[in-house]
Amino acid sequence: MVTEHRERVRDAGPAAAQAQPEPGSGDLVGALYQCHALRLIRMAVLLVGDQPSAEDVVQDAFLGLYRGLRRLNDPANAVAYLRASVLNGCRSVLRSRKRARSSRLVTHDPPVWSAESAAMAGEDRREVLRAVARLPRRQREVLVLRYFLNLSDREIAADLGVSRGAVASTASRGRAALARDLRGQP
Repeated sequence: MVTEHRERVRDAGPAAAQAQPEPGSGDLVGALYQCHALRLIRMAVLLVGDQPSAEDVVQDAFLGLYRGLRRLNDPANAVAYLRASVLNGCRSVLRSRKRARSSRLVTHDPPVWSAESAAMAGEDRREVLRAVARLPRRQREVLVLRYFLNLSDREIAADLGVSRGAVASTASRGRAALARDLRGQP
């Protein structure tokens, strides 16, 4: 039964992963992981700057979903829950890094892109990634959700808990800041 469900989810694509599994299959989280984990990890890498931390954040998000699956009223909201959980986990990682830097008790190297992704990306792409990493947190989140995950302003607003107008203005300011940074202007 679980194998049949996995095959249907794989054949039907990402939308099927949001559907409720057959009674007794208990494989909703597994199906969601197969369909969405890689994109969520990539999103988290863009937000926290390193793959190990990103993988930890995504793993924690899926674990939270698994533990709270009974409380999930609508399985169609599972992907939105995971995105919000990953965003919150990334914020937590960045806050703990900031506290560690300010307390000077623990030194933490700045986020570093993995050697594999640095080798694959060209110099232009690495410069864009560095510029995105320098953006304020909210601008970085909005741009990653809009241009990496291709979410609508309505979906971004729901994930971040802000208005659609705030999403639009934040994206505009973020694009302008990126353009200035990439041109080398203050």
